[in-house]
This record gives sequence, C-alpha cells and structure tokens, in this order.
Amino acid sequence: MLKLVTILFLLLSSPALAQTSITWKTLMDVQFTDKYSQEVDAYYYYPHFGPKVKSLEGKHVCLKGYILAIDDKKGIYILSRNPYSACFFCGNGGPESIVELKLNPNHPRFTMDQVVTIKGRLRLNQDDVYQCNYILESAEVYREGG
Repeated sequence: MLKLVTILFLLLSSPALAQTSITWKTLMDVQFTDKYSQEVDAYYYYPHFGPKVKSLEGKHVCLKGYILAIDDKKGIYILSRNPYSACFFCGNGGPESIVELKLNPNHPRFTMDQVVTIKGRLRLNQDDVYQCNYILESAEVYREGG
C-alpha cells in the first residue's frame, strides 16, 4: 500500500503536470529584425527567440497581466504587460509585451484592463503575421486580480 501511495504522489507531483510562472522580463529574451512579407506587402518585426524563451516552447506557463479586449464578441483577447492606455498598440513596449490568448470555451467575460493571471501552453510564432509572437493555447484564468 505504501508503494502505491508513493507512486501516486510521484505521478501527481510530476513537473509535466505543473505550470511554470513566468514574468514579462522572461519574454524579453527576443530580438527583432525587419522582414518583408509579400502576403501583406509590408515589413514586420521578425522575432529571434533567445534560449530562455525557446526552453518554454510547448510548456504550461502562468503570466500576470492586463486583459485587452480586442473583439469581445469574437472572443479575441490579448494579455498585456501594460494597461490599454500604455500598451504596445499605443506605442509603448514592443511585440514582446503582449500575448495572444486562445481561451478555452466557456471562459469568463473579461473587461478592458482587468488584471488576471492566465495559464496555458506557450507557443512561439515567428511566421504568421496575423498572430502575436507569443500565444497561450488552452488558456484559462489561473487567478483573478493577479
């Protein structure tokens, strides 16, 4: 019986099941160069992810930030290092200061600038100009209010 309890404990405490808390500083491990896209006939910031960020690819992470409701009706939300009045889209910070959220169905409604900690699987995006460089898939609220 003790062996069974020990095995269950080890399985349930496995790092594969846990998420890693990251900060916005972690996501700054990236450099950008201008790259031309024929598809959109424009230059965009092409990311070169550093080793810290690359090591998080596909891992479950938690990140605290401000919700930016891009299109509430379509469920398009961004997690930002800064509130809306000082966000990347307003000229503050770079692409590393926002994370696209692919939220699980039936997620709660969010309000602009709501502070939350979100957990999800981190995906790095270099080539799709229609998505952010950082994407949290299967995202859900870990903690409201941070």
